[in-house]
Amino acid sequence: MKNKFVTVAAVQNGVSANLESNLIKTTKLVEQAAKNGAKIICLQELFRTLYFPQYKNAKKDNFSETIPGESTKAFSIIAKKYKVVIIVPIFEKDNSGKYHNSVVVVNIDGKLMPTYRKIHIPQDPLFYEKNYFEDGDGGYKIYKTKYGTFAVLICYDQWFPEAARLVKLAGADIVFYPTAIGNILNVKEEEGDWHDAWETIMRGHAIANSLYVVAVNRVGIEDKLKFWGQSFICNPFGKIIKKASKNKDEVILSEIDLAQNKKIAEEWGFMRNRRTDTYKGLLNK
Repeated sequence: MKNKFVTVAAVQNGVSANLESNLIKTTKLVEQAAKNGAKIICLQELFRTLYFPQYKNAKKDNFSETIPGESTKAFSIIAKKYKVVIIVPIFEKDNSGKYHNSVVVVNIDGKLMPTYRKIHIPQDPLFYEKNYFEDGDGGYKIYKTKYGTFAVLICYDQWFPEAARLVKLAGADIVFYPTAIGNILNVKEEEGDWHDAWETIMRGHAIANSLYVVAVNRVGIEDKLKFWGQSFICNPFGKIIKKASKNKDEVILSEIDLAQNKKIAEEWGFMRNRRTDTYKGLLNK
């Protein structure tokens, strides 16, 4: 396989209570990424809203939108103008009135690809996501585009190696993880360094599956949560090749060589030496 280079970008930023200003701010950052050569651009989880799941009973319709909707319209125009692919995570209200933590992938012609709905939903103090999001009902999605084949997994999905392996087996060369994660203010990290664990698990997915990982996080303090930022791009050897700051609105870009996936996979031998006959115990447990 010859070199197959593509420039990917992660857009991290702070969020206000004003959905419209968040949309305008993010479109400007996406245009900046496109003008700087990015071909696949990923936004953070729930890019348009404050992280409302830290509250048990926020009004869903204050934050939700439809697909198609206002966000998809804005990014479809940019995608078509610059011939880029844009990954847009939103709080979706579907046609039946159900709510989902979703990702829309906008292709280079401005058309919408199939929606991915977050499959793993957490329920912890200040992360009351089961109060708002239905379990993802459409399975994992693979997006085949002009610039590469990738999957998108959303935030809490990042802790599950099964999800990363399944999208690898389905053909993904890159996994994008739009995220909203940080520390609860004034709570001691007794177990260890949570940020280090977050970063390490995704680097592990890159290594185990011989693919690139792009993790996108937000920044800033939202009531009782302080978000880490530090979005990063990681190669199939687990090396972080680009990393954002802890507290700034920022676009990070990196040119990646998708041919490295096959080269490193052949060197490690993880895929060809799997013993699928021994994995039946994973089913229905």
